[in-house]
Amino acid sequence: MSASMAQTLRGWFGKHSEAEASVLPVRLGGYGSSNTVAGVKGFDQPLFWVVAALLLWGLVMVYSASVAMPDNPRFANYAHTHFLTRHLFSIVMAFAAALIAFQVPLKVWEKAAPWLFILSLVLLILVLMPFIGKGVNGARRWISLGVMNFQPSELAKFAMLLYAADYMVRKMDVKERFFRAVIPMGIAVAVVGLLLLAEPDMGGFLVIAVIAMGILFLGGVNARMFFLIAAILVVIFGLIIATSEWRRERIFAYLDPWNDKYALGKGYQLSHSLIAIGRGEIFGVGLGGSVEKLHWLPEAHTDFLLAVIGEEFGLVGVVTLIGMFLWLTRRMMHIGRQAIALDNVFAGLVAQGVGIWMGFQAFINMGVNLGALPTKGLTLPLMSYGGSAILVNLVAIAVVLRVDYENRQLMHGGRV
Repeated sequence: MSASMAQTLRGWFGKHSEAEASVLPVRLGGYGSSNTVAGVKGFDQPLFWVVAALLLWGLVMVYSASVAMPDNPRFANYAHTHFLTRHLFSIVMAFAAALIAFQVPLKVWEKAAPWLFILSLVLLILVLMPFIGKGVNGARRWISLGVMNFQPSELAKFAMLLYAADYMVRKMDVKERFFRAVIPMGIAVAVVGLLLLAEPDMGGFLVIAVIAMGILFLGGVNARMFFLIAAILVVIFGLIIATSEWRRERIFAYLDPWNDKYALGKGYQLSHSLIAIGRGEIFGVGLGGSVEKLHWLPEAHTDFLLAVIGEEFGLVGVVTLIGMFLWLTRRMMHIGRQAIALDNVFAGLVAQGVGIWMGFQAFINMGVNLGALPTKGLTLPLMSYGGSAILVNLVAIAVVLRVDYENRQLMHGGRV
């Protein structure tokens, strides 16, 4: 190693030796930031501002997609700004919760992981009980808290992520043994899955299963084990669909949404989503110019927000949004790899797990809106209307920012 190279590394990594510095994956102070947080240089400003941009864009699009809803007799008592103000309130409340979450060290999250998982199970049971759980459109997924309707499945995603990361850290010594390493985690996922299917919420179950699988893989589970588990999950989801008539109908509607049998039924949302995106062409019809949101496309402000974005901002808007989520996912995975390189395995798995969660759910939502995947009740992270999702998403991202903050402390020779 040349003298100049050694000097450069010492400048990057402070008190660390050259051997330690050579394995750390990023430059100290990272990402060109020079701000100070509690005496440690910088925090991940690009990640913060991309999340802020997605939240702001989502707020604008929720208003655009819902502004005409009071013209529908079903929402006649609502103001035109009803969904905008509620969504803005959710963002403010979620931001306050995220600020608190950022102050919590990862060691505390690690200790709390099993208890948070148990809490999520209790809430998933409560939501199924009469007079506690609230049903909408045939699904019983919410608990009314007065100021908002809380969806326990959103908390379950975060709780499963923390529990899986904690489990892999505790089971590192047996990760090559299938029954001792995988079966307990499989049981935990199965219990959550059964409770979610009782709501029913197959989309939430799918996301949780992918989060758990991703953390098992990143935690170093044997490749043969991983692919065996993946095959088992594919069979399980196939059987769930095959044994449910309305789920089979949804698959058939996805395959041929223009069929007379499905066009006004289970293929209605998909066909109008495709019409909206088709109308947008390259540059869109302009903000507020969507026609499909005028009582043609159901749930335009929640599950099908991307269709309104496609109509009003065109291909350019959709590609920009896809690029932002790709960047977001890659950034979180990078922060996770950095934490693992610093021997903070739990923090690294949590950050990467959040990246898998956000990236996979965005992929599913976009695939549904674009007609590439069957319709599922999954929102677009950080953007779709929904207080529970926004709250838990921002708390999870705050934890990732905390991981990055602790990474910087370690690279400065401090402790976490």
